Amino acid sequence: MMRAWILPMLYLLCGAAVATGSVLEGSIGTAVALLLVFLALAALHSPLIFPRSTGAREAQRLSAADGSPIVFWRPGCAYCMRLRIRLGRSAGRMHWVNIWRDPEAAAAVRAVNDGNETVPTVFVAGLPHTNPDPAWVRGQLAPRTRRG
Repeated sequence: MMRAWILPMLYLLCGAAVATGSVLEGSIGTAVALLLVFLALAALHSPLIFPRSTGAREAQRLSAADGSPIVFWRPGCAYCMRLRIRLGRSAGRMHWVNIWRDPEAAAAVRAVNDGNETVPTVFVAGLPHTNPDPAWVRGQLAPRTRRG
């Protein structure tokens, strides 16, 4: 759990240090702007922007029941952030598994990526897709939208 917060905390600490330096130089406006930039970076790299993670087994059980894709991800991954942001509200219709919280999930990702923990790895109908295009992933959700 703590591993997911290391990068956001580093952004916050660096932002505070840089902003303090700017305040000491008399540039309060610059300090506020820099602090806001570092806060935004911390938020983007935190697990907060992702839907609630489940375990790998629970995600597999839920996916078998509802047919939704499973996304294996980790905090701080730029490609995971890109996928999450580009999916928008559709992201909540998938099952998200944080590989840093679930060793079984990390093992599943390594098994399909030549021993590497390459994320995002999206499983659709049991087939893995490593770092797929967000438009393609959104398309995998489209059939459910048309039915409902």
